Amino acid sequence: MLTNPDTSKDFVRDIVERDISSGKHKTVVTRFPPEPNGYLHIGHATSICLNFGIAMEHPGSRCNLRFDDTNPTRESMEFVNSIKEDLNWLGFDWGEQDLYASDYFSQLYSYAIELIKKSKAYVDSQTQDEIRINRGTLTSHGEESPYRNRTIEDNLTLFSRMKAGDFEEGSHVLRAKIDMSSPNINMRDPVIYRILKVPHHQTGTEWSIYPMYDFAHSLSDSIEQVTHSLCTMEYEDHRPLYEWFLNQLDMFKSRQIEFAKFNVSHTVLSKRNLLKLVNNKYVDGWDDPRMPTISGMRRLGYTPSAIKDFCHRVGITRRDNTTNLGLLEHCVRQDLNKKSNRVMAVLNPVKVILLNYPDDKTEHLEAINNPEDPSAGTRQLPFGKELYIESDDFMENPPSKFYRLSPGKEVRLRYGYFIKCIRVIKDDDTGNVSEIHCTYDPETRGGSSPDGRKVRATIHWVSAKHSISGEVRLYDRLCIDENPVINDDTDLSLLLNPDSLIIMRESKLEPSLSEAHKGDRYQFERLGYFCADARESNKNSIVFNRTVTLRDTWKKIQRSNA
Repeated sequence: MLTNPDTSKDFVRDIVERDISSGKHKTVVTRFPPEPNGYLHIGHATSICLNFGIAMEHPGSRCNLRFDDTNPTRESMEFVNSIKEDLNWLGFDWGEQDLYASDYFSQLYSYAIELIKKSKAYVDSQTQDEIRINRGTLTSHGEESPYRNRTIEDNLTLFSRMKAGDFEEGSHVLRAKIDMSSPNINMRDPVIYRILKVPHHQTGTEWSIYPMYDFAHSLSDSIEQVTHSLCTMEYEDHRPLYEWFLNQLDMFKSRQIEFAKFNVSHTVLSKRNLLKLVNNKYVDGWDDPRMPTISGMRRLGYTPSAIKDFCHRVGITRRDNTTNLGLLEHCVRQDLNKKSNRVMAVLNPVKVILLNYPDDKTEHLEAINNPEDPSAGTRQLPFGKELYIESDDFMENPPSKFYRLSPGKEVRLRYGYFIKCIRVIKDDDTGNVSEIHCTYDPETRGGSSPDGRKVRATIHWVSAKHSISGEVRLYDRLCIDENPVINDDTDLSLLLNPDSLIIMRESKLEPSLSEAHKGDRYQFERLGYFCADARESNKNSIVFNRTVTLRDTWKKIQRSNA
């Protein structure tokens, strides 16, 4: 039974399986072909998981990493290295060799010569605007170039001189000779080479001409014997051109299969707009934890397994869709809940003094590292007369359903004792609460009372004497709108969430976090999941990024849609 590619999440795999079962191919060769003009983002992750995943599912198969580096004006080794780092971090292996479209520049040039000799390509000397105008529209045919019928000899001479650097940029291009009346604009004598006198990150100044993407893409796939060339839907109208090149040159027939891009709510996935965010300094670089880039998510504290789980859940179809960011956060929570040790951190501290606790006494309370993983064991938390709690866990004049600490009320300290608020000390200048004076019940160590007394709330804390100071960055959604609409003239600053980053500079952390290494992940009890910043955190300055809150908004979304 054939699946519906518009709705089936497995339609690409179904096609590959049928090609294998029919004997058309014994093994599969896919490729992930990023252009090194930016950092990979979560949208690329679905293509990565698809291409590498299909190859991994068939013994003897492979997925090539090939950089489609045909436009040196926008590409750099910074982007090449970032892409390789992201793929390594995600856990995908492309073998020992990095492949580049530029590896095939000499072959591609030879194929262009072959097309000229077959009268299937010609040098056009019109301007870029003239070519665009004469190409026609979706409702009108194009007009043939006055240079379309140049002789083979003239075309070979001009193309050779283009390669030699004899002409200025924009003075000539090489076009395929197909059909200017085709209803598919892509078939109306597309440009396949242009003059660019720009150094290339792989080939230096060797070339003055560079192939266009459509030409390099199809032929590079064929050279590598790619069996299934998996592309996004924008290339569906380019498929006839993809196949035309292979047919004209009698090359290995790679099969192009298109699938829909997907969007994620509350962010942008366009490289062009991500570049604007970086260049205009709306964010702190490509790896800013608010960015939907793989490197940004890595710095935020996301895990490879969570990203792969998300890609699997979203799947691949031919229908455009926007996935709520809550699903991605749900995948991250599920993964981190199993893997992250629990620790105590107070982000916005207020001091608590236990009036009846001995001044010089310090005791150690046993705390569970991870209730989801018994093998993680326990740790000892120092406890003393002075503590810090969250300022939000205290109200002087609370509403009726406020169950945390307030005057005359009793709460449980996590792993500790019952405490009761006796009085409040305020700052003379601001009127803000500076100290909360409490008493503790020494019979309630561990969180229970021998007389059966109950309390309604348990709050977290750290010992003031033993705590360490740190900076905690609370990251949230990049954009205010769920589905931001961005045009060429859109002011991106108006779309950005002003609360996408809140910095807590005076946070107090339990002492064990002094041993945290860059990239270490924790659950701050009652607060969320946090990661030691991979760029800025060190022994002298501890910085934690909030990966995701504890509250699972995806479950709420699912319930509302049920």
